[in-house]
Amino acid sequence: MNSVRERILQAMVSAITPALTALGVKVFRSPTVAVSREQSPAVLVFPESDTIRERPNDRLERELIIRLTALARGDDAAQVADALLVAVHAALFSDANFGGLALGLKELDTEWDSEDADAIAVSIPARYQITYRTLVHDLSRQG
Repeated sequence: MNSVRERILQAMVSAITPALTALGVKVFRSPTVAVSREQSPAVLVFPESDTIRERPNDRLERELIIRLTALARGDDAAQVADALLVAVHAALFSDANFGGLALGLKELDTEWDSEDADAIAVSIPARYQITYRTLVHDLSRQG
């Protein structure tokens, strides 16, 4: 059985995929190679960290930090990337508990990065914190 963390990540990708597919955009989870121009625009999902916040009894309260990066190219890349983050944000907060797997979702911060290589490329990473619980002795069971 998968960990609660992995099930949350799968639920997150499932939550944002329909809205992005409707926009003709693909979702890539932890890509190990650069997204090509042909694959843009895209949204990239990167788990950054998972830390223990509290330890009440035999449960662990955890904070999972996820970075979602909207990537677009072209003259209107900033507007496209921003629109992707608007769609992602709305999809995430439509079920902020991910079907009961999480205690809550919180937006942390957003950054902007533009490059002028052979075509303007804009990436806008937004980070979110997901609070959830597991048992001390079993990462696959909710606490």
